[in-house]
This record gives sequence, structure tokens and C-alpha cells, in this order.
Amino acid sequence: MSAGSSAIRIQKSANGQQGTVDDAVAVEEPLEIRLAYSTPDGRAVRSISITMRTPGNDRELAAGFLYTESIIRAASDISSIDVCGPAAPDTGNHNVIRVELGANVAVDLGHLQRHFYTTSSCGVCGKASLDALRVTGLEPLHDTRTVFSTECLLGMPDKLRGAQATFEKTGGLHAAGAFDSHGKLLVSMEDVGRHNAVDKLVGRLLLDNRLPASDLGIIVSGRASFELMQKTLVAGMPLLAAVSAPSSLAVQLARDFNMSLVGFLRGTTFNIYSGGERICQ
Repeated sequence: MSAGSSAIRIQKSANGQQGTVDDAVAVEEPLEIRLAYSTPDGRAVRSISITMRTPGNDRELAAGFLYTESIIRAASDISSIDVCGPAAPDTGNHNVIRVELGANVAVDLGHLQRHFYTTSSCGVCGKASLDALRVTGLEPLHDTRTVFSTECLLGMPDKLRGAQATFEKTGGLHAAGAFDSHGKLLVSMEDVGRHNAVDKLVGRLLLDNRLPASDLGIIVSGRASFELMQKTLVAGMPLLAAVSAPSSLAVQLARDFNMSLVGFLRGTTFNIYSGGERICQ
């Protein structure tokens, strides 16, 4: 089995008959992200996040998390990303990753705490959540030169599904993919958490020096939430396409920041909730 799935024995019931069979389930484990950075009193190390994720692409996850939460601004802010100890399941340390920032990188952890307070599902009003994005310096995406065709969009769900190796084994993972206007799927990531899948994706693009990616869109296998819309915006990507529904705040964010938002991308149909000028026949 891969790091993303685990083999188990289960009892299966089918057509009135029961039997014991082998099965695969998606692995879910905590990842602690530790940040090392400079202060007036010297270097400091602080645990800034614990997220439940599917093991694999942890370096990309950590980098993407720091970028989409506006803790870092470029890949050059990172000196190193290392697993704390041998990356083996029986050591216990493979679930801790340490990110060393450059000596001259200023860190505002107070911003991080405030941002967490205003993420979705916390009971804070939508206006406060949108205002929190503006505080970080994010501005509407005015560039509309990149256009995605209907044919391009309709082909993306099958391409993303074809890249979901662990989903094929377990049926239990979300996926996110980055694609260009020609319909080429450039990068794809899987995770038990939809936000982690997007962070892994953004982290890979960041480490490849592909951000901001004004010429790329993101497709996600589930719904389009405010949080996923926010991560797409921070990455400078003008379009988020989802195979399921968007939330009301995701739509508002897309419209306020001049982003394109597509939902219910299935079969031969989809809905455009914002930024229709980037989508052509």
C-alpha cells in the first residue's frame, strides 16, 4: 500500500451474502507544522498548525499552508523544509515538519491568529472574513487575458479523476488540480481534507516558482468553500472550478475580487457564478 492508503480486512455484505475481504482505506494522521524564524532575541521555533491530513507531499502542504495564510510571500522566504526525524511510520516523528525561514523574513503570527478567527464555519460574518483578506493586501484580479474554453472546463473532471491514484483504491479522498487554458492538467494532489489538497497544490507551484499563476485555474473534486476560494486568490489564480456547489461566501469573494467561479461542473454542464468573461464557448 502507498502512504496514502492502508490495507484492512472487512466484512462485506452483497446480495444477501456476507464474507471477509481485503479493503483499502484512506490514511488520516495529524501533521504538526513548526516554524523557525528570527526575532530580536534570536531564533524562535513555534508550532503554528496541526492539521489532519493524508501522508504524502507534506513539504508541499507546509509550504502551501504558509503561503495561502500569507505568512510567507515567496519560495525564497524558505531556507529549508525538513521532517523532524526519520520519515517512517513507526518513529512517530514523521508527523512533524519544520520550516526554517530566512534570517531576514519578518513573521506576523498575530495576523495568523486573527486570520484563523475569520475563516469559514466560525460564526464570524462574511464581511469580517472579506475584510480580513483585504488587510493582508490582497487586491482584485484585474487581468482577464487568460480565457478558459467550455471544452477545456468540461474535460477537467475526468482528467482529475484519472490522476487520483489513491482515490481509486479507497474512494475516500479529495483532489485538487492546476490546469492551463489548453486543458492540460499540470499538477494534482490528493488528501482527506479538501483544504489540504489545495495547500499541497499551491505549495508545489510555489516551490516550482510558478506563483502567482495568473494563467492557471484550479479544479476541486468537491464543493467550493470560502476557504478554497481564498487560497486560489492568494495564489493569484483567476479561476476555481468545482464539481459540486459553491457557498454563498465563496460567490461573494469571487465577485468582490474579480475571480471566476464555476460550480456543478459535471457531464456537459456547469454554472458560472462569477467572472464569466474568462470563459468562452
